[in-house]
Amino acid sequence: MEQKTNSNLRLGMTFMASIFFIFGFITNFNIAMKDQVQLAFTLSNFDAQLVNFAFFISYAVFSFLCGYIIKRIGYKNGVIAGLVLVAVGSYMFFPAVSALSYPLFLLAVFVMASGVVFLQTAANPYVAALGPQETAPARLNLTQALNGVATTIAPFLAGVLVLAPAILAIQGRATPADAAKFVQMPFIVIGSLVVLIAVGIAFIKLPEIKGDSTISSSSVFKKPQVWLGALGIFCYVGAEVGTASQIAPYLKDSGFLADAAVKLSAIYWGGAMIGRFFGSVLLSELEQSKKYQYSAYIMVFAFFVGWFITSANFVDGQFVFDSQPMNGVIFLGIAVVNFFLMLLGKGKANVALGIFGTVNILLIVAALVLPANIGMWGLLSIGFFNSIMFPNIFSLGVKDLDPSEMPLASGIINTLICGGAILPLVMGYFTDAVSAKAALSVSIIAYAYITFFALKGSKIR
Repeated sequence: MEQKTNSNLRLGMTFMASIFFIFGFITNFNIAMKDQVQLAFTLSNFDAQLVNFAFFISYAVFSFLCGYIIKRIGYKNGVIAGLVLVAVGSYMFFPAVSALSYPLFLLAVFVMASGVVFLQTAANPYVAALGPQETAPARLNLTQALNGVATTIAPFLAGVLVLAPAILAIQGRATPADAAKFVQMPFIVIGSLVVLIAVGIAFIKLPEIKGDSTISSSSVFKKPQVWLGALGIFCYVGAEVGTASQIAPYLKDSGFLADAAVKLSAIYWGGAMIGRFFGSVLLSELEQSKKYQYSAYIMVFAFFVGWFITSANFVDGQFVFDSQPMNGVIFLGIAVVNFFLMLLGKGKANVALGIFGTVNILLIVAALVLPANIGMWGLLSIGFFNSIMFPNIFSLGVKDLDPSEMPLASGIINTLICGGAILPLVMGYFTDAVSAKAALSVSIIAYAYITFFALKGSKIR
């Protein structure tokens, strides 16, 4: 019986991992195709940004409601509902692009994003509940690592499938309407893949996560750590997206060419991926020797990631590899520092979170005071130390809750993912009014709160 239970848990984790990959890919793919959308619909820069707004505002609109719905229909059905909405949104891109209707396109983005909200709300507590509470951060870090893989490769694939055709259109070698068609196929593929996963989840037996029926879910409203954790998620997502958006302006203001700035920005997301792999290993129940062994493999992988993402490029729609092995060495060096600081966290979610929040503040300060060719590595390194923040903030925010309280708690926390829509706007205002460097003060405030939550706020009951 125990063996069967363990098998079900592993199967559940496998499907949850695929779901985290999907919504990570969808999120960054939508962000990465902004230029193509702008071309296809002949938009201003402001109007093109509505794609991101339509995506992230869905968290504020639906997360809380999703918590109540999942409470009634269960985690498994909540995941299926989310996948169905993602598929519907994906297929809506076809008529939207065919008719070159931007309002319909934004509606498709919103519907797809609402499905992602369902997945976020259901999947995070489900993963946390699929095993001992002590190892919940490790499981969440593993799924977030796969999410990080998706967020790293999505812009690359967007360049191949979407942006390269857009460049041809800009150069007069294709019409905007022809370029727009390239938006359709990726989303048809995404929709079809999501349908297959939904069918698979519907027909397999997954463990049921049941709570104490005598506990009212409304008791969550009286749990300070949930609200403080939700504010932590607001600060984290806002700082992550906002800091990433400031890398290119920071580099351009410092004299870097636009294409070099974009290429170097890829390091930020690659670092988040590597850091999450470290987190999934070091926060697990593996033997210490195994942790070191797997971490060594991750470091080798880190070198190749840093080397590849700064060397690969597209010129005139063609793949070009301009080898930059030194960037791989620097990326590896940052990974080693990330590893040892994570060890310093001693496998405790709050300690590791506090260390990483403090480190990110210091990295931003370094970017502000050091010459740009050195300070830029401060900003680029932040991705590494963002890596474990979401799963650790989430696990601390829902710690000691009964499973019956989890859906509503997850809904409350995920509502404030809308920080990804709000804080970048604030930073954009400061960039226009003062400078890209001045805007980074917003991230400093956000990381300061995260550090407070880790060391003090998460303990308030």
